[in-house]
Amino acid sequence: MLFSEFSDLCKRLEKTSGRLDTIAILAEGIASLSDDDLPHFCRLILGKPFPEWSGKKLGIGPNLLYEAVAYVTGRKREEVIDRLSRVGDAGAAVEDLLSQKSQTSFFTVELTLTDVMAALVEISGMEGSRSQKEKIRVIQRILSSASPLEGHYITTILLEDFRIGVGEGNLRDAIAQALAVDPSLVEYANQVRNDMGEVSVLARKGEDALRSVRLIPFHPVRMMLARQGTISGVLEEGDPVAVEYKYDGARFQFHKQNGICRMYSRRLEEVTAAMPDVVALLDNALLDDVIVDGEVIAVQEGHPMPFQTVLRRFRRKHNVAKAADAITLIPNLFDILYYNQEMLIDLPFQERREMLTKVASQYVTPQLVSDDETEIEAYYHRALDAGHEGVMLKIQRSRYTPGVRGKDWVKIKPEADTLDLVVTGAEWGEGKRAHVFGSFLLSVRSNEKLVPLSRVATGFSDEQLSWLFTTLQDDIIRKNGKMVFFEPRLVFEIGYSEIQKSPNYEGGYALRFPRFIEVREDKDLKEANTAEDVEERYIQTHRPLQTP
Repeated sequence: MLFSEFSDLCKRLEKTSGRLDTIAILAEGIASLSDDDLPHFCRLILGKPFPEWSGKKLGIGPNLLYEAVAYVTGRKREEVIDRLSRVGDAGAAVEDLLSQKSQTSFFTVELTLTDVMAALVEISGMEGSRSQKEKIRVIQRILSSASPLEGHYITTILLEDFRIGVGEGNLRDAIAQALAVDPSLVEYANQVRNDMGEVSVLARKGEDALRSVRLIPFHPVRMMLARQGTISGVLEEGDPVAVEYKYDGARFQFHKQNGICRMYSRRLEEVTAAMPDVVALLDNALLDDVIVDGEVIAVQEGHPMPFQTVLRRFRRKHNVAKAADAITLIPNLFDILYYNQEMLIDLPFQERREMLTKVASQYVTPQLVSDDETEIEAYYHRALDAGHEGVMLKIQRSRYTPGVRGKDWVKIKPEADTLDLVVTGAEWGEGKRAHVFGSFLLSVRSNEKLVPLSRVATGFSDEQLSWLFTTLQDDIIRKNGKMVFFEPRLVFEIGYSEIQKSPNYEGGYALRFPRFIEVREDKDLKEANTAEDVEERYIQTHRPLQTP
């Protein structure tokens, strides 16, 4: 497939608002692809050149892009930045600049989908002190052969800001339609393999190939998620539920095969080297080949420490041994996904729990099974008294659904009024904070786009603002007066007193008295709250009282 054809299709999709029309366009494109192009297309159309589990990263910030675009278009870097600030969209700005470039020796070779993917793979493999210059040269090479429209989509892929209204749900249905398979099997295969590119290849082989997918050690899957709820709400069905502590720690997935152990974070990044003490504990506790799900907490004098203490260890690359001596980390296991070549995610949670207690010699989280609300409430308060966040209620017949925030796992904790929001912009501070960002623009996910919901300026320490400035300054994609706008990467946990309707933000709602709680570096953008979450919470808190 020519990349120009891919770009034309992306442009059509951006102009298409209806879900069925979007699926039809995608299905038409998928049906015409060669076997080689099919996985490339299904990854790139989601803006993700590599599977999440692969560990491959592009590492292209706006500054690298500015330099490459300036060279290709024959302009000064400042002109490129100015154009981007005025246009407000990096892809559209590069398209505009390429349409006006003065050099005439370009377009000598038509780019294919394979050419672009090869360049992205090359970029992802570059490391070391010279990697930035080498990445710039590769970007210059592909942009030099790109038409303006191709440059638009190459730019948004490089910046990991590729949002054309296509999500995994639409792609799932398009694959099913184009290749005549059941969409539920496409969904199942993607939960297990966590890669729509690979799943599309299996779908072309047929439904039996989709049914036969299995977990593979060292190929992490997304972790099952919980939703907020109440004890009485979960007990409405009348069945006993499993009650476990909800820890204030960092989620992990631990894989072991043939004596080799690896540990992955909630974002599926390998953290084995940063957590050698925890890996050693689990290696000794788990003697067989396994994939287990758990949470690690920091403990001091027998009491759990704040989440950020654990997160600092996850980020650490140097002096790991010294950090391990300073802080005691304890793993807590609550699920098992794989055991000795057998995939377990389709078994009921009750059976998986029984398997986990047999396989793990220690570190299995305590559990109460009950349908008595009073007993569960008492267990919940014991968890709080022990310094934990609350409890998790789990439906015993439920299967493990990677990446799904369903009704089978429900978290019960006192501070319900928080949201996980994406940082999309900031405004420079004033006074003593004039050298850092003083407030931040926060957005929710809505139909594969990010919609502004609120700004937050309170709850930050000076040290946190300094760290955020250092972390975010290379992610600036445009400026407008005192405002800057970021390539979206970070998720903030935000507390608030109330959700209220507001015409000031695109989503129609705003937060009253928002305050910064913490950076959720363990969460990616997919785990941020949605516009639907916000609307649901608004409705719940503004529901009229029933009169007798």
